[in-house]
Amino acid sequence: MKIGIISYGAYIPKYRVTTEEIAGVWGKNAEEIARGLFVSEKSVPGLDEDTITIAHEASRQALDRVAFNPRHVDALFVGSESHPYAVKPSSVTVAKALGVGTDYYTADLEFACKAGSAGMQIVSSFVSSKKARTGLAIGADTAQGKPGDALEYTAAAGGAAFLIGSDDYEHIATIDDYVSYTSDTPDFWRSKHGKYPHHAERFTGKPAYFKHIFGATTYYLEKNNYSPSDFDSVIFHMPNGKFPRTVARALGFTEDQLSDSLVVDFIGNTYSGSSLLGLARVLDSAKPGDRILMTSYGSGSGSDTFSFTVTDAIEKMQTGVTVNDYIEDKIYLSYGEYAKHVGTVN
Repeated sequence: MKIGIISYGAYIPKYRVTTEEIAGVWGKNAEEIARGLFVSEKSVPGLDEDTITIAHEASRQALDRVAFNPRHVDALFVGSESHPYAVKPSSVTVAKALGVGTDYYTADLEFACKAGSAGMQIVSSFVSSKKARTGLAIGADTAQGKPGDALEYTAAAGGAAFLIGSDDYEHIATIDDYVSYTSDTPDFWRSKHGKYPHHAERFTGKPAYFKHIFGATTYYLEKNNYSPSDFDSVIFHMPNGKFPRTVARALGFTEDQLSDSLVVDFIGNTYSGSSLLGLARVLDSAKPGDRILMTSYGSGSGSDTFSFTVTDAIEKMQTGVTVNDYIEDKIYLSYGEYAKHVGTVN
């Protein structure tokens, strides 16, 4: 049985704060920071937006794109590291708002920035085992960055949702295979009652992000006897704009293969939504027959690699709101307004 993506949706809040605005408050060199991160501004949640509302908007777009009856959703998983409640699940609220019934599999997922791709693995496995015919895998975050910390320049808001199903449904892209690469590498963490995460600075690079992205991707390529040239597009998790470009070159992928996925350049790092938003943006302009490779990364640490083959059905799905539409629809905030939006001040 073939498993594939039936539809997809995305959502990015319209509010933005620039690197220059943040740097100005802390007396930092904005141009130097922007050059180092490849990020000049980031998305910010509205005062009435959180992970649940972002997950709902992305999922609603996925369902509406194919006029899919939400009561036919058999599984729903929300991956995030900014769930509004520590105990109350986000997933059931999203499902209720969408109109999903009561006989569905669900859970909240948390694995830093790869919780969304973990949801894709779980839904695919449910469909493969015939426990479900369809399911929604969602990655969404309103990421936190401590005021004055390096994360403040990139920690952003947004998400994407993928409706995955069996071959009883028309696929816009088949899910060809997936693998994971995982180790206990504590590069980034937030304590039980902590408001902001901590990170191991340069340690987050080589032994964490690069080791796991490289490990998962090479394992997938070797397992399936593929080379980078076999793919039309590639997506890597985007904590900033520099890291995915660096790992792509190291693995033998070109800038052309990577460029369509780089949402980070325009909105920052949406954590669990990052690689999924990159995939959504690639699908917005993909052509039938395109091969796509995606590798997520979650601190702590692990990576998931997927490959997809785009079908003829993609052409009738490339209508409505695109990821670029969300990127271009923006309202800029002052630092004071931004601080209110993210709850730094009341």
